[in-house]
Amino acid sequence: MKINLQEQLVNHLTDYLETLPANAKLPSERQLADEYEVSRNTVRAALLNLEAIGLVRRIHGKGTFVNRTNLNSDLSSSYKFGEQMQLLGKVPTTKIINFEKKEVNAYFVDNMNLEFGEFIIQIERLRLADDEPMMFERTYLPLKFFPTLTEEMLHNKSLYDTFEKDFQENISYADEYFSSGVIGDSDSKVMGLPEGMPCLLLKRKTYDLKKQLIEFTLSTARSDEFAYHVRHNIED
Repeated sequence: MKINLQEQLVNHLTDYLETLPANAKLPSERQLADEYEVSRNTVRAALLNLEAIGLVRRIHGKGTFVNRTNLNSDLSSSYKFGEQMQLLGKVPTTKIINFEKKEVNAYFVDNMNLEFGEFIIQIERLRLADDEPMMFERTYLPLKFFPTLTEEMLHNKSLYDTFEKDFQENISYADEYFSSGVIGDSDSKVMGLPEGMPCLLLKRKTYDLKKQLIEFTLSTARSDEFAYHVRHNIED
């Protein structure tokens, strides 16, 4: 069956979008009409079609932008960030922004099953791929489980590898919660991204084989680079 002109244009534009980075601005409707030798009405209809399936977003008075999310970058496996980026052909790097030990406050007492007077290790890390900021993580560890942990031990080694190899702490499971949000002022400065840019907010609690909470991480992830998938097993 021969497809109509609008559907042909949708196919052409879908291929074109794959060559552009996320958030790139598309040419104007007039420019696209000239490029593909169709009417502006055909271009407009095709763009509406692409917007409906989430490939672009149209902002009145500003234009049409690529709205691609890298579905291969799965936040449900974000603790394997380095491996994920390598599978995508990207070079992962991590910058440690802050490493300090401090006494817990009421927030961490409530969220980490700790007592007042105990100490935690706070680690702030910027995760990058091909030198592009992807995620900013604030990780909190109970000092009692990692008393000799130093910043140097985390250079060029994953956090969980350090848990296992240096402290014999093996992971049993992690609970992760996520919500949509916007990048705040402090995170935007660290990530080099515009304040108010849409993002995903992650909260992860990780437990060892004894069901002890050994990690609490709050992350800000770029929503234009990550998706989140959940597989539901449906039984009759």
